[in-house]
Amino acid sequence: MTALTRWHVGPWTTRGTRPGEEFAPGRKRTPDELNFDIVGLSRIAGRRQSLPEEMLMRRCQAALRPTDPRLCGVQTLDPELAAELGETADRAFDWLTARAPAGYHFVRTDAVELVPALDLDADVVAVETVLELAGPKMPAGRLAAAHVRRSAAGDWYAGDAVCNWSGPHADADAAVAAVHQARAELIEQLRTAGRQDLAATADRWPVVPVEIVLADSAQ
Repeated sequence: MTALTRWHVGPWTTRGTRPGEEFAPGRKRTPDELNFDIVGLSRIAGRRQSLPEEMLMRRCQAALRPTDPRLCGVQTLDPELAAELGETADRAFDWLTARAPAGYHFVRTDAVELVPALDLDADVVAVETVLELAGPKMPAGRLAAAHVRRSAAGDWYAGDAVCNWSGPHADADAAVAAVHQARAELIEQLRTAGRQDLAATADRWPVVPVEIVLADSAQ
């Protein structure tokens, strides 16, 4: 894997308190728990862990998640173990940043988030970049920035990580076509708003992301 397929813009981990901040039990992870989630995210995304890292994560899991279910935002590690986990989380985040989809980049604040790069001269310009720079909401923007995924029932939808904006569709091509139609409408809305500079980036917008269904790919 050399690059991640974008599946949504926004937080890819739960939010956590920063070092020195007051803990928020039940609402935010502790700094150690957040670092644990960052390493876990990188593993889900395809990063291979070394044997020492695997052993470290097992030790951290035993300390941070002694019961299930357990209240987040409470558990911490001893200073030495926390430092090791922090260094591993730094490496994991660097791995993620090197594989951000074209037109986007990862930022690390109180969570790891995927955000659009605000560079209109880039080879790839995210639709979300255009929407952010356009100012007032563009009516077609929500669907124009959507990705396509398949539901458990087998139908295809266009939407974001939380909501579906179009569908159900019989297949991925139909859902992608709905997004392309919204992009065409967005271009016209940008031109009408006097933002020809933003409309002119349309030929550099990313392809519509389509979620790969592992069950299908194995057939």
